Amino acid sequence: MIQPPAARYAGFATAAEGVAAVIMAVVLVVRAVAGADQHIVSGYGTAVWFLLIGGGVLAGGWALITARRWGRGIAVLTNLLLLPVAWYVITSHHVVYGVLIGLLALVTLGLLFSPSTVDWITGRE
Repeated sequence: MIQPPAARYAGFATAAEGVAAVIMAVVLVVRAVAGADQHIVSGYGTAVWFLLIGGGVLAGGWALITARRWGRGIAVLTNLLLLPVAWYVITSHHVVYGVLIGLLALVTLGLLFSPSTVDWITGRE
């Protein structure tokens, strides 16, 4: 069965989430090199975490973009985890950013659980 557009669009959204995490890793390294305080939180350690997680999410998104079914699991888990992140951002008085993160996660989950994507994942025709 040919990959449905919904799965490919979810792949692009997931890949963008992975790219955002990798960019965050770069920002954290730049801050650490520039002399940001490392006593409470290690910028380097946090950057490594963002790089590893972001790289995995980016790989899952790329898998969906290139019609590999295994990327869906990574994409689903990532977007489910983004929902409480969105809530945290909203309750931290950054309502607009939190709503945008939540909408991105919900739309991506909707694409990942659309009937055409589920049929493609299960191999039904």
